[in-house]
Amino acid sequence: MNFDDLMLRDQTRRHFFENCAMGAGAIGLASLMQSEQRAQAGTGKLNGTHHPPKAKNVIYMFMAGGPSQLEMFDFKPKLQELEGKVIPESYVEGKQFAFLKKDAKLLGTRRKFKKHGESGMELSEVVPHLAEVADDITVLKSMKTDVFNHGPAKLFMNTGTQQFGRPSMGAWVTYGIGSESQNLPGFVVLQSGPRGPRGGAPLWGSGFLPTTYQGVPFLNGADPILNLSSPSGINSERQSEFIDTVNQLNSLRLEKTRDPEIATRISAYEMAYRMQSSAPELMDLSGETKETLDLYGVDPAKPSFARNCLLARRLVEKGSRFVQLYHTDWDHHGNKGTDLEESLDARCLETDQASAALVKDLKQRGLLDDTLVIWGGEFGRTPQGEPRDLIGRDHHIDAFSIWVAGGGSKPGVTIGETDELGYYSVEDTIHVRDFHATVLHLLGIDHHELSYFYQGLDFRLTGVEEAHVVEKMLA
Repeated sequence: MNFDDLMLRDQTRRHFFENCAMGAGAIGLASLMQSEQRAQAGTGKLNGTHHPPKAKNVIYMFMAGGPSQLEMFDFKPKLQELEGKVIPESYVEGKQFAFLKKDAKLLGTRRKFKKHGESGMELSEVVPHLAEVADDITVLKSMKTDVFNHGPAKLFMNTGTQQFGRPSMGAWVTYGIGSESQNLPGFVVLQSGPRGPRGGAPLWGSGFLPTTYQGVPFLNGADPILNLSSPSGINSERQSEFIDTVNQLNSLRLEKTRDPEIATRISAYEMAYRMQSSAPELMDLSGETKETLDLYGVDPAKPSFARNCLLARRLVEKGSRFVQLYHTDWDHHGNKGTDLEESLDARCLETDQASAALVKDLKQRGLLDDTLVIWGGEFGRTPQGEPRDLIGRDHHIDAFSIWVAGGGSKPGVTIGETDELGYYSVEDTIHVRDFHATVLHLLGIDHHELSYFYQGLDFRLTGVEEAHVVEKMLA
């Protein structure tokens, strides 16, 4: 057996695919280079912003389950008058619901509404703290989505599609304009409530974007990230040597394969090393004043939505670009624990004070001008009641309410209007895609131009359908 035969015998399948000029490795490299060329030609990651941004950061308080706009933001006297009557067939013809039948009866609210602030914004008694910042927020009463079941609707609100595998808004933003924080992730996720949101990690995932842009969930505690602390017996010097060695090996591999996930791995090692001191420092609230803790309603020793709101403020102070808070259990169909009376009171008690405190705290620190605050869920609730043990409503996609504050949004205004039953939007309808386009606009991004070339297509957060910036929302 000659030398060439020996060399051929020792070739592994991996070596063959790496070295064959017309093999899978070369094809993959060509595809990657084509993607890079397309990015350099005008699509993909941005070099700066398209126009001067109003907002630098986003704090998104996601109320998972679908808060009832009819109990909180959108009072309908006609609905009160017609309670108990079957909704006209013209409203429900061709409609699908999660649980309701078409002969469901209309349900008025048991909640009292009042006008607040110089703006005269009409809000329910269940959000008394939010009423205190009525002149600082913008209520969008004419939101519309396409999906009426929780998991897909959450995906749609967060990624622009009901399909798994697409990047979340936070991932798109950090991919597009990066983060100012060197020692903490650009996209952080904080959770509260009795369970995680339906849909799970894909709600804050990076999809086909490099995984360095996915949301990083923080736990409530001294060790906010699993496996972040050094093992026993490993000092900082030894750990630094280990990370340097691993990164050198990864760099060699990156140079050879051009695989973007290897660059992500290098970045993750480096970020984890820096976070060993920065993350516990972030979670330590001992430096916050009693006045601040009382403002939010925080018990420093206990995990809560209020604590997460305070952490969100600390994160944007430290440069994190996108912070998302998930608070669950807003699905009020009308059974014990899911009703629009005691259960809604409980959810509002958990969230109202801290949500308003976040707006107040950001404002007094000079951070509200360039921090866009968002509060809302995946859809709203029907004007019809559900025939269950207690008072409840089904999922509703044709009209629901969210609110925003700061970051270049126009304060003290209500945008959009619904019909006399609160069923359809009849003025300034804002589709989810329009909302996404507006958030990107406030961050200085043209939603048409932020894209990623994947499997032969240029993907965008707002998809291929036409989306419009909501001009009335802009200050």
